Amino acid sequence: MAIDEKKLTDAVLARMDGCDDARFKQVMSSLIRHLHDFVREIELTEAEWETAIRFLTATGQKCDDKRQEFILLSDTLGVSMLVDAINHRYGDGATETTVFGPFFVEGAPDVQMWADIRGAARGMPCYVSGTIRDLDGKPVANALIDVWQGDGEQGLYDVQIPDGQPYCRAKVHTDAQGRFGFLTVQPISYPVPTDGPVGAMLMKMGRHPFRPAHVHTMISAQGFRPLTTHLFVAGDQYLGSDAVFGVKDSLIVDFVRHEPGTAPDGRVCNEPFTTAHYDFVLARA
Repeated sequence: MAIDEKKLTDAVLARMDGCDDARFKQVMSSLIRHLHDFVREIELTEAEWETAIRFLTATGQKCDDKRQEFILLSDTLGVSMLVDAINHRYGDGATETTVFGPFFVEGAPDVQMWADIRGAARGMPCYVSGTIRDLDGKPVANALIDVWQGDGEQGLYDVQIPDGQPYCRAKVHTDAQGRFGFLTVQPISYPVPTDGPVGAMLMKMGRHPFRPAHVHTMISAQGFRPLTTHLFVAGDQYLGSDAVFGVKDSLIVDFVRHEPGTAPDGRVCNEPFTTAHYDFVLARA
């Protein structure tokens, strides 16, 4: 049988008749149909397809144990937020989720309440506190909050600095009343990496690469659904144009500036500082 451009899709799909993994077959069949339809719709040229292959190759080559360019690609195309939305249709009062981001690193140190997690990071001191509760308002004791963020001067994450020491990363636990608190630096808005293929794509699209200031949190507790989200700084100029589409109104928090004086941990802070408070709500597993 002669296979022309109209019959090719059916021919490719027919080659999967022997696939015994129903979900894999469903996913791949849909991918093939949509990909073929895309190529037909825009009448992709050979030069454009070659450019696409080079782009994807370069994206993979930019990945290492500290950077995930494919996650960045997914984030900036809105795919990460779409997958997040589909997989977290809680609709029950639980704190909203948002993107994971490309800069999480396993193995952050466990710290006590009000620990200083700044390390070598520079920036205004920032005291972040709050509670973790269930949907009935009961405190969730010993919940684990994995925290990470960029510094307060350039917005760089520690893994973006060659041979740099870890900073602004920690595992914080709630107490018996579901409370937590830690000392970090005031987050600032920052650009996603633009030195790779994804950055070049953004520029070609006429888009800016900036993310609004935020703190990453990933929360887990026995018997509850895990929660990955951000705390965004109210008033940031990029809240309405986040490069990865991650902002949700319920996650915007007032970071209040204070003059030198007694800080939330009871100690005296000899320089201006900010405070932010947020109460997380977890859904039962």
